[in-house]
Amino acid sequence: MAGSSLLALIDDIATLLDDVSVLTKVAAKKTAGVLGDDLALNAQQVAGVTADRELPVVWAVAKGSLVNKAILVPVALVISSVSALLVTILLMVGGAYLCFEGVEKLAHKFLHPDDPEDAERRAARLNPEVDLLALEREQVKGAIRTDFILSAEIIVISLGSVADKDFVTRLSVLIGIGLIMTVGVYGLVAGIVKLDDAGMYLSRKSSAFARALGRGLLSFAPRLMKVLSVGGTIAMFLVGGGIVSHGIEPLHHAIEHVSHTVSHIPLAAPLLVALLQCLAGLVIGAVVLAGFLLFQRVRGKGAH
Repeated sequence: MAGSSLLALIDDIATLLDDVSVLTKVAAKKTAGVLGDDLALNAQQVAGVTADRELPVVWAVAKGSLVNKAILVPVALVISSVSALLVTILLMVGGAYLCFEGVEKLAHKFLHPDDPEDAERRAARLNPEVDLLALEREQVKGAIRTDFILSAEIIVISLGSVADKDFVTRLSVLIGIGLIMTVGVYGLVAGIVKLDDAGMYLSRKSSAFARALGRGLLSFAPRLMKVLSVGGTIAMFLVGGGIVSHGIEPLHHAIEHVSHTVSHIPLAAPLLVALLQCLAGLVIGAVVLAGFLLFQRVRGKGAH
């Protein structure tokens, strides 16, 4: 009797782990859009730090990211326990914010190609009177604040994938996603920020192959940052537009209807859905940005 009970318990645990594994993969796919932007943004946050301080700064931000997720996971679980509708609302808000952030990035790039904040930061680092450790601490705090927003988006999107599951499954998936994303993002960020150092090291070697590889890495590193930035922006529209369009029934059905018209062409339907979701994300982000700018203007007039 005891043996059969133990076997039943082991079978239940195995089933739970299998469910958690599958659901974690699903959640990871849905949060991929945030991941691309997270990588680019965090790699840019470390830009300007001296080579010997890059890894300590990445480690400090990674620890802050774990703290952020330790706060966000229980809060998300409490919200999902109160109401499934709140999860949907949070998903919609998170999706709209992703779209807003994407449009804001595009607007900033085209309207302010030379960022004065970047110039001020570079000037501060060249000033011998500036306390570099204090500046670094402020940079870490800013990166952790940014990570809190991105982590909230990851947790909420993941929660939407498991909102109808039992508490243990939800908890396991959210913890798993939190750890995977933190280790994955900051591990890759550490590798990215050290690419130029690796390239410089190899370019000084006596071997012609090593020098060529080093020059290749030095050339590849800035291009990688651009690809991550562009890819992250596109992914924000794709993921954000997809989340919001799924929450708006008429829009969701319209996209599905259009995709059915080309379903007989290989790969055309999923590509068209992705394009329409990106366009929806762009429009949603533009509307949210316009509303935000209008609110700022009205509040500014009210202050006077």
